[in-house]
Amino acid sequence: MYLPSADRYSAMPYRRTGRSGLLLPALSLGLWHNFGGDRTPDTQAAILRRAFDLGVTHFDLANNYGPPPGSAELTLGRSLATDFAALRDELIISTKAGYLMGPGPYGEWGSRKNLLSSLDQSLGRMGLEYVDIFYSHRPDPDTPMEETMGALDTAVRSGRALYAGISNYSPEQTREAAAILKDLGTPLLIHQPRYSMLDRWVEDGLLDVLDEVGAGSIAYSPLAQGMLSDRYLDGIPEGSRAAGSSPFLTADAVTPALVEKLRALDAVAKERGQSLAQLALSWVLRGGRVTSALVGASSVAQLENSVEASRNLDFDADELVLVESILKGADAA
Repeated sequence: MYLPSADRYSAMPYRRTGRSGLLLPALSLGLWHNFGGDRTPDTQAAILRRAFDLGVTHFDLANNYGPPPGSAELTLGRSLATDFAALRDELIISTKAGYLMGPGPYGEWGSRKNLLSSLDQSLGRMGLEYVDIFYSHRPDPDTPMEETMGALDTAVRSGRALYAGISNYSPEQTREAAAILKDLGTPLLIHQPRYSMLDRWVEDGLLDVLDEVGAGSIAYSPLAQGMLSDRYLDGIPEGSRAAGSSPFLTADAVTPALVEKLRALDAVAKERGQSLAQLALSWVLRGGRVTSALVGASSVAQLENSVEASRNLDFDADELVLVESILKGADAA
């Protein structure tokens, strides 16, 4: 029987999400990879338990996470029914809909039909009455924004979600979505964008819009699909994501120029007493504008290494200047 650590809240920093009352851990656990039907259930359960013991109260999912699609929610559902049955009120659980989940015209995008039926299916897979955050996973170019945001409002008003979020929306789309939700009476809680040292698009307006509308942010892929780790300091190793068939990281992204930058960043990390991955996570969270960063984990040890970054989130001015000089001109990932 799992008994959570009594000091689970002693070290993890928690940050307010925009102008809401919701606090999120600086590091949250994403179940995008490693929690599908192709992984060992015992390892998955051990990662979830250890995350909670370390103060990681937020588990982030989407309807299509796996593989196969839906299996990550089933994995979490098993742990919710056993290890976390008495701890639901201490957990923040989020899910999303909008990317391809099923065949036919109702299996993706942002229609009211798809979003609300997908949410019901997600709740069933996880064995929950509600999720804490329900996201529109991506903007739909062919569905009126009013319809998509109206579905999020319905999810909250019906009690199936506590908060509404969006992901992968541009600054302009974010401002429009927030205005519609405000008029409906369901504020935009949070935006989940891709953000890392190697992918800084959110700095070109999105973070300013989130400040303007009072929404928080949670960064996904803060390690740039693993490139911001020690795996690629000597090029592309066998068995790595870039060496395989992953659509999210291809071999041509790991250029000699990028490897040189990774080595320079690794030297900065060592001066701070961190790994390169820890440096990358701390950098994304610098200054407090990003509420939380999503980390994945294939093992307890990998999770522990990532969470250690939360112990050292501060940078002095010289460190920031040095990191910026290294990143200048870095290949986007």
